[in-house]
Amino acid sequence: MKASVTIATLSLMSVLSFGALAAQSVDYSQASSLQNVGTITLNGIADAPSDIAKAVSDKADQQGASAYRVVESRNGDNWHVTAELYK
Repeated sequence: MKASVTIATLSLMSVLSFGALAAQSVDYSQASSLQNVGTITLNGIADAPSDIAKAVSDKADQQGASAYRVVESRNGDNWHVTAELYK
């Protein structure tokens, strides 16, 4: 009985977590079917590329976007990233 309750709880948590997904990176062709809702710029990021992607996704989430497309990225001493946001 305890195992079935645990499985049911985990299943419910999985379903609920899909509703709270972070903004996803999309390419140009995918973005063409989405509604553009703005642009964000991040400066001075001194982390690994995976951390940069998370920072862009988090910023997109804060702006209410479900997807983003990086349109510019530069790396000098720190990263500079510009991304378009989509719903």
